[in-house]
Amino acid sequence: MRAILTYHSIDESGSAISISEHTFRAQVAWLARADVRVVSVDALLRLPADADAVALTFDDGFVNFGDIAAPLLAEHGLPSTLFVVTDSVGRTNRWPGASDRGVPELPLLNWDGIGRLRDQGVQIGAHTRTHANLARLALDRLQDEIVGSADRIRSETGRAPNAFAYPYGAISDKAVQIVASRFLWGCTTEMRAVASADARALLPRLDMFYLREPGQLERWGTARFRCRLTLRAGARLMRRGLRSLTGGQ
Repeated sequence: MRAILTYHSIDESGSAISISEHTFRAQVAWLARADVRVVSVDALLRLPADADAVALTFDDGFVNFGDIAAPLLAEHGLPSTLFVVTDSVGRTNRWPGASDRGVPELPLLNWDGIGRLRDQGVQIGAHTRTHANLARLALDRLQDEIVGSADRIRSETGRAPNAFAYPYGAISDKAVQIVASRFLWGCTTEMRAVASADARALLPRLDMFYLREPGQLERWGTARFRCRLTLRAGARLMRRGLRSLTGGQ
């Protein structure tokens, strides 16, 4: 079983994007000693379908990634990818949709901090310029959000990103086409393991908010674990459908 794991913020708020530091440390400790390999996304995609492996991704670029997650992962030699919202670097996550879900306002890394993390081996990916819902944008705005974020990362860090994550998991055919033409791979929020037939611009991920209870990650690869993923994925699709009917995100 191969999967890309999604984290956002390491904090104690209990919000939908948050994992407590205690929980995160316990998960990293388990990953460091378990038979499940922790590799980069690029390496994960080259592994056979029956490999037990995960890749770690972090969305938004919170300061707590630099303060808590990155040092801990480096201590255990575990690679990671950090997706940054380029127009909000050095500010906070006050973008449309955040407060609607009870998400706390939290500080984001600045470009100096992002550059240091890149130098330490963290892969830096693009997460649009403004954390926009790409499913709602016309072509010119899509180009600006997607390509513009990649150009800004290259300008600030000296290296063009080869990875992208769709904010809110929201996509459109045109958005996917742009991502496929500009990046080696792109991540959605579809909650399942990676399959060999998956398009590189539409990779699924497992949101670790739903695996935050003790013992859940440790059931990796079991029938119970797979059943839980299926149930969570179905519930997420239902909520997304309801939000689209009511005009929410």
